[in-house]
Amino acid sequence: MAEMKYKRNFCIVAHIDHGKSTLSDRLIEKARIIDQRQMQNQILDSMDIERERGITIKSQAVTIPYHAKDGFDYELNFVDTPGHVDFSYEVSRAIASCEGALLLIDATQGVESQTVSNLYMAMEHDLTVVPVVNKIDLPSADVESVKKQIDHDLGLDSSDVQLVSAKTGVGVDELLEAIVTKFPAPTGDINAPMRALIFDCHYDIYRGVIVHIRMIDGKIKAGDTIRFMNSNAEYRVEQVGIFKITLEEKKELEAGDVGYIIAGVKTVSDVRVGETITNAANPALEALPGFKDVKPVVFSSIYPMDSDDYQELKDSMEKLKLNDASLVYEKDNSLALGYGFRCGFLGLLHLEIIEERLERDYDQAVIFTAPSVRYLIHLTGGEDLYIDNPSEYPEGKIQSAEEPYIRANIITPSEYLGAIMKLCLEKRGEQKNMQYLDTKRVELTYEMPLAEVLFDFYDKLKSYSRGYASFDYEVIDYRPTELVKIDILINGKPVDALAQLAYKLEARDHALKVVTRLKGEIARQQFKIAIQGAIGSQVIARETVNPVRKDVLAKCYGGDITRKRKLLEKQKEGKKRMKLIGDVELPQSAFLAVLKEKED
Repeated sequence: MAEMKYKRNFCIVAHIDHGKSTLSDRLIEKARIIDQRQMQNQILDSMDIERERGITIKSQAVTIPYHAKDGFDYELNFVDTPGHVDFSYEVSRAIASCEGALLLIDATQGVESQTVSNLYMAMEHDLTVVPVVNKIDLPSADVESVKKQIDHDLGLDSSDVQLVSAKTGVGVDELLEAIVTKFPAPTGDINAPMRALIFDCHYDIYRGVIVHIRMIDGKIKAGDTIRFMNSNAEYRVEQVGIFKITLEEKKELEAGDVGYIIAGVKTVSDVRVGETITNAANPALEALPGFKDVKPVVFSSIYPMDSDDYQELKDSMEKLKLNDASLVYEKDNSLALGYGFRCGFLGLLHLEIIEERLERDYDQAVIFTAPSVRYLIHLTGGEDLYIDNPSEYPEGKIQSAEEPYIRANIITPSEYLGAIMKLCLEKRGEQKNMQYLDTKRVELTYEMPLAEVLFDFYDKLKSYSRGYASFDYEVIDYRPTELVKIDILINGKPVDALAQLAYKLEARDHALKVVTRLKGEIARQQFKIAIQGAIGSQVIARETVNPVRKDVLAKCYGGDITRKRKLLEKQKEGKKRMKLIGDVELPQSAFLAVLKEKED
């Protein structure tokens, strides 16, 4: 292993689509740590879903050797991180295991909202930040104006900027030199008691849990007995090593290294990201500061399509939780759908990814209920209650309610300003700030309810601005709101899985959408079916599925009209009796149709 002064730990952070994974590919290619035949695009994105969508979901670490111009061999540990707001938790963990960050900026797009928030995150952890302008090979690249933005918007020195094209490999050699010269070597004491920070982990069906660690002090080797400082669990280390796309075994890891350990950890719940590992025989005195606990903002319930698959779903959720420390879930049940889980997500993209991973990686057929946020309810008895599930809504005992608000930062070209301001107003946004970053770009700051941003805000923002506006948000506080619970009734019977919590003035629109969708999904019966949206006992929306009718008049041609009327009355009477005993079966597709909020 290299001496500590010849090691560099850094991460690559940037807004979505600025080329982090492509740059990782070039660095790996330069280091020749894998055969040219095995090289493929987005090599660090190991999940199929990441390749298909062209996004990174999990941050991935890799160690590459580099022979610098000063004649020494360096070991570079770097982490490729996600760009989406929903996965900023992954970014924060990657940042905590590094000393430096490459802040990647697209030469055609310039500084965007996520660029700014990633810079702040890196600064909070005292990282050395080197700005890198990528995509300089594109005809629309405007390097000079991006340099001005780096000076003006980010407050970084534009003379430090590295120019690269991750696609063609131009400037990558100079970037590697800059990594060695500009980033500090890790600090730590090899002779102190062993301390390491767990920054990630993944599950291997043969080896159990593989724990990703950043060594802070001391050394670790196979055969050592380690202790988790928070849970006090002890394990014997079977193997240690580093990441070279695949796992490469080493004799030992020492202070400053990023690597993995396998220690026969069987269950997922035993490993907590942010936990400190120490040597059981010679323990460290105090644990390292971990990561702040992640707070979910979007809630939804998951049920298996077939209620017999509940146990399988439970096992799948546990495995997913291992790879995704930000997923929070607890048991839940519903009259219509049986047993399932109530889950918390960091955003809608996070929810979509979890849904897709359950279906693809674990072969689960699942139904998700309508996403909602967590409301704060003040009861008449003076107690406070947090609810995110419509079934827990305390009817008749509510004094007032509050909902979470976010501070949204939007950076947009100035020609789309009017449309975006109108969109924010529709979503109950309140403008807090507006400043021109330069002649073409404006930064808007709005405070608005999180519930309004959940469904189609991001899609509309992108379409109104032709894809140029960028959006980043943080949850700030709770504010008073008028909250109502919308019940969906079918033939007078409420369907608990379709109930929703909504803002009072928008309740009717919500209810109308749901009943209209259901009308298209429910098959016609022998009797009339009423689909209603109601608040308490007041019906606010209704659609009717007309009955299938037999032509009882077929044999009456000509003759007296009263004969026809009598036959029709008789049929009506029969249908009425049927309605009293008839039960409406809701198809699974009906639940899914209500949830596809985006297909308006």
